[in-house]
Amino acid sequence: MTSTVPVSSKLPDVGVSIFSVMTRLAIEHKAINLSQGFPDFNCDPALIEAVAKAMRDGHNQYAPMPGVLALREAIAAKVEQLYGPRYDPATEVVITSGATAGLYTTLTTFVQPGDEVVLFEPCYDSYVPVIRLSGGTPVFVSLRYPDYGVDWDEVRRKVTPRTRAILINTPHNPTGAIWTAEDMRRLAEIVDGTDIILIGDEVYEHIIFDGRRHESLLRYPELRSRAVVISSFGKTFHTTGWKVGYCVAPAPLVAEVTRVHQFITFTVHTPSQIAFAEFVKRDPGAKDLAPFYQQKRDLFLQLTAGSRLKPLPCAGTYFQLMDYSDISDECDKEIANRLIVEHGVASIPVSAFLYQDTGGPVLRFCFAKKEETLRAAAERLKSV
Repeated sequence: MTSTVPVSSKLPDVGVSIFSVMTRLAIEHKAINLSQGFPDFNCDPALIEAVAKAMRDGHNQYAPMPGVLALREAIAAKVEQLYGPRYDPATEVVITSGATAGLYTTLTTFVQPGDEVVLFEPCYDSYVPVIRLSGGTPVFVSLRYPDYGVDWDEVRRKVTPRTRAILINTPHNPTGAIWTAEDMRRLAEIVDGTDIILIGDEVYEHIIFDGRRHESLLRYPELRSRAVVISSFGKTFHTTGWKVGYCVAPAPLVAEVTRVHQFITFTVHTPSQIAFAEFVKRDPGAKDLAPFYQQKRDLFLQLTAGSRLKPLPCAGTYFQLMDYSDISDECDKEIANRLIVEHGVASIPVSAFLYQDTGGPVLRFCFAKKEETLRAAAERLKSV
């Protein structure tokens, strides 16, 4: 049906996400889908039973707007145990409809027309549209191929009196890079004496490899006093479809986030919150998660060792970047499409996460898959 009503788009240059595009192509060509970032295996059956029990016990109505108190208490206890600071669960934790809603809420809370937000690209695809919807201007710092480290001199140059926020993502999607204690020290130097708010996307906080430590903003007093840290249970418990996340911040910041949150989703699925509260209390550090995914990373690297794809370092997340320069000089979108159509494996071109940098000859593969999925995908990739 056609419409006679003129429409002025708020996001005229934004189309269907690259994840939806590649998944549609994967389905169309019956390809193995290593593009979208979710497991092809189920979560703990005991977690499903805990949600079902909460429903049977009658927890089927609205939760309190900031979230079920038991879950906020579990999050506060987890943060204290892992990172040191004690947050008040009543005033300094809010439950959101996944980390994406937490990011949306936080950005729209603090970014106003004319403000600048410093981002590190390649960056997760939801950041820039939300900043623009809020009237802000994204300011990009390039994490350059092949190591994707932070150039702190560039950061210092990009910070201006109009900088309202700096958005940090560690462990980093899509590169798998992690920030170090030295990175946090350099960040603290730059924001000292400013009114800059720090927004931490730390959804992969428990998926970090080779004995490294997650350097959360919450570990550092000079950073956490100005930080909203966002995380999620989807990656930790293999439940990306449940969409339960949270924000942790000092009370004055959470009070403002909550003002906006109440008019977006108001509250989040009650039985899931009750179940997650039980599981977070039981294992705050998700101690088995990093070894679980490190085994999958190592297996994927072992299986693809005979291919012409060259792996880049992966210190965290469940994504592996591969350099395809020994295969082709095509742009990443072209070879990603050809991998699906001709070889039956779906990946994500890293240029989908870029706005000003040209990037490198790199594709992102998700290894949060069953062993048989990884083996089948690797056999196809070795034939390329």
